[in-house]
Amino acid sequence: MKALPRELLPNQLCQVWVFDTERNQNALLFETDTILLEAPNWSGDELILNGAGSLWRMPLAAPALLPITIECVPPLNNDHVLDPNGSHIFMSAYDDWQLYRAPLQGGAAEKITGKENPDGLMHFLHGVSPDGQELSFVGLKIDHAAETFNILYSEIFTVGADGKNYRQLTNDATPVDGPEYSPDGQWIYFNTELYSSNAQIARMRRDGTAMERLRFSETVDWFPHWAPDASQAVYLAYPSGTRGHPANLDVSLMLVRDGKWDQAIQAAKIFGGQGTINVNSWSPDSKRFAYVAYPFKL
Repeated sequence: MKALPRELLPNQLCQVWVFDTERNQNALLFETDTILLEAPNWSGDELILNGAGSLWRMPLAAPALLPITIECVPPLNNDHVLDPNGSHIFMSAYDDWQLYRAPLQGGAAEKITGKENPDGLMHFLHGVSPDGQELSFVGLKIDHAAETFNILYSEIFTVGADGKNYRQLTNDATPVDGPEYSPDGQWIYFNTELYSSNAQIARMRRDGTAMERLRFSETVDWFPHWAPDASQAVYLAYPSGTRGHPANLDVSLMLVRDGKWDQAIQAAKIFGGQGTINVNSWSPDSKRFAYVAYPFKL
């Protein structure tokens, strides 16, 4: 199944924002009406985003879009995570739905998965273990014989950073997404509909055991991201009844302090959703996170 990178709608803007958790303040960093940017990663003094099937860097001191030229890879989607060594990035691709690794400065990409790909999985990357040796992703299986996009199952998997040793962690026949490692590498945090028709935040051990629900809310909660120092986390909250994680809705970014998921507070309310905060976007000092909004011109 082929797919195309997302584009802005007529009269729509793409805005890159930063939230400062010490000042409880949102600041607009960059705005454009020409390219739809998604899913910021924070790398040193710049952001890494995807747009138009490619990766872009955005220096914080002088925000501008600077292309990262990566070779030997299909168009990229919004699932990309930095290698802990800071010099490489892991990416998910359209067209072949495999995982790749490339130098963050640009160059040739290395295809990771496909060597031991069970059941023809589509790969949607979300987490890299703190030691850089393992990846967590959503494995999607579709019915290729169907005339429409028919998902047979979606489950959480891990795989070695070398593309070997696939392991399936969930098997609940309920939608799951966003698996990301805790800073200490002991847990995988994710969202699931196992406990409710609304997606809720949960966690499990790296071997898939000790699964537990962390949020009890009426909202549809997606993409939990821990700050590097584990002092706080952020997630995306959709209105009750939302199916999946669509674009172009009023959503909230919810801040969790000291692991108190039941006391999350609203950090921002924006028009966004898909692409806003699909991957971890915390600053290295754990004081800020970046996100993307998609308002329409007034």
